[in-house]
Amino acid sequence: MIPIKDWDTEDAVLLRSLATALVELEKIGDLDTFTMPYPDEAQRVLNRTVLLCLRRQARPPCSLPELIDWAMAPVVDWPLRLPPGVVEPDDRLLDARSARPTELCHEWADRARDVAVEHRDRQVIRRAMDMFRGLGEPDGYSGFRRLLVEQPVLTEQAGLQVVNDLVLAPARELIQEIYREVPPAYLNDGAYATCERCLTLLTPLDDGGWWCERDQCRRIGPPPIGRRLRPEDTGELLQLERPLRQFVTGPGRAEMGLTHRLTKLGLSVELWPGFDNYDLRVTFPDGRVWAIDVKDWAHPGLLGRAARPIQPEPPYDEAFWVVPAPRVKARPGYVATFERNRPDTASDLPLMVDDALVRRARKILRERKRTDA
Repeated sequence: MIPIKDWDTEDAVLLRSLATALVELEKIGDLDTFTMPYPDEAQRVLNRTVLLCLRRQARPPCSLPELIDWAMAPVVDWPLRLPPGVVEPDDRLLDARSARPTELCHEWADRARDVAVEHRDRQVIRRAMDMFRGLGEPDGYSGFRRLLVEQPVLTEQAGLQVVNDLVLAPARELIQEIYREVPPAYLNDGAYATCERCLTLLTPLDDGGWWCERDQCRRIGPPPIGRRLRPEDTGELLQLERPLRQFVTGPGRAEMGLTHRLTKLGLSVELWPGFDNYDLRVTFPDGRVWAIDVKDWAHPGLLGRAARPIQPEPPYDEAFWVVPAPRVKARPGYVATFERNRPDTASDLPLMVDDALVRRARKILRERKRTDA
């Protein structure tokens, strides 16, 4: 068991600080190109890491490049004293092939902090929600959410279409704020490429291959290339900022997939009801209603710490948090770790695997069919 207080030990705080520094460093340049003087926060984290290593008679990283190499090794190989279950054997902050922060790194940087803090993705969603709710335009809010899920990359022409879309007009300034110009580091042989599975931009590798930032995509295999985008054809290329790609686009793809599976069973599914009080409102033929929030997180302990009851409106009969099956397959004991770390205020909130949820829905429909026969 991981007592919640153990998330704030010296070692856990250092892990969180290192993850935060790596995420911030990536924003200002390639992680393998830094020279002295280092950015202040990176230097502080390096100093703290060196001090901890010396105290534990472990070989410390002597420079920021060495610290970055360190971060590409499994966290379990570091001289940190972390409770069982906090890290798994293959957990890394930087991907060994691309030297880019992993989804887990972003979760440690963004979600391991005070759970009461409103994170960047929630700030953006909240602003959009307030805009459209104030205008009484639920379709506008749904359109905004769909934009973030279905178009994380915008060509110049697509961007113009978005900013001129009357439905999205109230959020025009917000959209222009959260879509950022794509840096040249994403170019390979004069073109950008998107992942056909995830729709996000791929990162070119030194060996000529491509790297997808989504963990689940990489586990499936090499990313299939969707669109090749040449600057001379696309004009200015924009992509959604990283926290939104991870915590809105990624889960949104899972939401869309689950919606499709439940709709195929003959169920009625409403996305983001009540201005996003929860993700999916599923209505059965007999009138029963499920409320579902889809959570596509790498670390179940961090997800557990963020657990909170689903809002009561629009009304429903049962409520669940749902996680994609590949997340559970990749991390043994996922659901149990979530349950151990959720706060008492969410002790009744069940976490279900999406495959199990679909099986349960199918069983309910079969039983009803037999009853009606």
